[in-house]
Amino acid sequence: MKLVIAPDRDAACGHMADMLYMCCAHNPAAVLGLATGRTMERVYGHLVRRLHEVPVSLAGCTTFNLDEYCGPVARTAQSYRAYMHHHLFRHLDIPATRTHLPPGDTDDVTAACARYETAIRAAGGIDLQLLGIGQTGHIGFNEPLSSFASRTRRVRLAPATRAQNAEMFGGCPDNVPRHALTVGVGTILETRRAALLATGPGKAAIIARVIEGAISPMTSASALHFHPDCTFVLDEDAAMDLSEECRWMAAYIPPRH
Repeated sequence: MKLVIAPDRDAACGHMADMLYMCCAHNPAAVLGLATGRTMERVYGHLVRRLHEVPVSLAGCTTFNLDEYCGPVARTAQSYRAYMHHHLFRHLDIPATRTHLPPGDTDDVTAACARYETAIRAAGGIDLQLLGIGQTGHIGFNEPLSSFASRTRRVRLAPATRAQNAEMFGGCPDNVPRHALTVGVGTILETRRAALLATGPGKAAIIARVIEGAISPMTSASALHFHPDCTFVLDEDAAMDLSEECRWMAAYIPPRH
């Protein structure tokens, strides 16, 4: 595991965008694992600006998102497909046919999840996987007790997750779908590189638990200790609960200008 600590949220998000940019610049056929969330909006904003300043074509790249809500919401403006289009895809030259999300509106969940796993393998596997982390320590929607061998599947969302995601649903957790499709922990562990981004003091406790605490299916992000090439990118606020011994091993990056 590698640890990068940035002075602030903007620098942390910019660093993640740089990782994406360099992956695509070095491999025009890169397969990217993408994530959503408020912090990722800044990552994609940085990436789009850099691609405008120093153009790199993503026409040969392929993307797979971590998750999507189940039910009719998967076809609405509150879906992760709509999120990705608004914040990233519409700004890129990547064909829509090369952008993939779990089909949350499917009538056959088992078959759809199996096809998603097959599509990832057929693309050659994911070169760089972006990850956020939820308040329960989940990556994707792999809530507590998710097996470290789990694959793409339908899951029930924890109350804390629904509360965290309520902003997109009028601020009411009851409006957030109760189920979602998510890539599994086992699928994430098979990616060639993974990068987890966490910013803000609200993530400090769970980050310390994941990095320095017990490895347990109660905290799916702790499985990343088994990943052969994983980087945690944190701002100072998210890193504030880490021990001095842990912080001493980190790489520190400067502010962005």
